[in-house]
Amino acid sequence: MASPAALPPLPFNPSRVRSYLLRLPLFTRLVVLVIVLFWLLELQTVWSVVQWGSLIPDEIGLSTMYRLNTYPVIHTGFFHTFINLLAVTPLLERFEAEHGTLTAVALFIGPLSTLPAGIYLVIEKFILHSNTAVAGASVWAFLLLGSESIRTFKSNPYFSLGNYKIPTWTSPLFACVLVWILVPNTSFLGHLCSVLIGYLLGLGYLKFFVPPEKILRWIEGKLNLLGRLPHYVSVDQKTYGRYGVLPTAGAPGGERGTTMSFLGGSSQRLGP
Repeated sequence: MASPAALPPLPFNPSRVRSYLLRLPLFTRLVVLVIVLFWLLELQTVWSVVQWGSLIPDEIGLSTMYRLNTYPVIHTGFFHTFINLLAVTPLLERFEAEHGTLTAVALFIGPLSTLPAGIYLVIEKFILHSNTAVAGASVWAFLLLGSESIRTFKSNPYFSLGNYKIPTWTSPLFACVLVWILVPNTSFLGHLCSVLIGYLLGLGYLKFFVPPEKILRWIEGKLNLLGRLPHYVSVDQKTYGRYGVLPTAGAPGGERGTTMSFLGGSSQRLGP
């Protein structure tokens, strides 16, 4: 009897994926968990999670302001959820590791969700007079890509494409166009608003939204968060400092540091 054919090797190492997931910091873990839970809730047919939590311009009022915070964790199907998790998890993990868990919570539950939403609502409702709903964690992915592109620009201003030198800060804009062309029902405007806020973050214009480090240290010490919460990243244990390494004009050898830097009517998603 012929022996069964050997199974083809997996395109990834499951043990390495497991190891990476186990090392995720606390806030990133919670974001992944909430996204998965909302996707599972959407499988039932009694209550539409997407209708409830997505960013719908005509549905925004005093009693529905929660949508400004829920739309990044709401997705329209498995593929949308899976791809956005792949995109945002490593970027969010890096941000939390560099800036600490409390800073990540304060920014992503606050301005890094509400500011892109606010710009989108103004343009969509009052300029375009449309009611396209958006949802998806790619708002955070494109925002962080925008911030990282500013960071990269400070150390590597251009990349070459044939005889042309293209500024590295434009790379998220190319990504916006590619995703919009290649993936149906994605929101170019939503992603563009995210990149804009990412640029402002990377340039340091949003630093005033970050709670003072003295207050963060006091909260951590008073509540003993580092001792009580597994995978918590302390203000004192960030990898590269609060906003990265500031540029130093007189650095030895000319080295340069870097700074840190959708359902009413028709519907679109933030992300694939």
